[in-house]
Amino acid sequence: MPTDDVPETFHVTTDEQLRAVSNLTRHRIMAVLRFEPATITQIAERLGLAKGSSSYHVRLLERAGLVKVVRTRKVRGVTERYYAMAARSIELPDPGAGQPDVLIRHAVADLEASPADGERHVGMAHLRLTEEQFAQLGARLEALAGEYRKLSDPSLPDASFVFALFHPAPRDQAEGGAK
Repeated sequence: MPTDDVPETFHVTTDEQLRAVSNLTRHRIMAVLRFEPATITQIAERLGLAKGSSSYHVRLLERAGLVKVVRTRKVRGVTERYYAMAARSIELPDPGAGQPDVLIRHAVADLEASPADGERHVGMAHLRLTEEQFAQLGARLEALAGEYRKLSDPSLPDASFVFALFHPAPRDQAEGGAK
């Protein structure tokens, strides 16, 4: 699929769009479409879904503007539609204090579903940084993800890179005010 005319970022702004990306099945469908177009049948096969279920979820994503039909072809009198992402990346609004972070929840679900015997690199580091160091680290992580995104080859197996750099809530807030 030519990517020259695909926008860089799709900004999720409506409740319909947020509901569409908040569903784990639709998140996984978008992952299938991340690098190349696919039909409902191909999506269903790749994710182990029934075609009807795949079709339902793709229609919701299409209605929300997150995926689009990029080409069609006739196969035995039936029009086969190939779907692709509407943009290279999707930007979600900040969930706000105390609200679930959809991306992290999906990432954890994908990590838990990944093959236990597969290679993984998962870690957590607790840091104490100046605001400048915090901003620099965030920029470096973004740049690293961008660098490897450019190297992505659709013929290779999927790999997910997830990071979260944040200031945790103060202990008294995180524990509900109990000291």
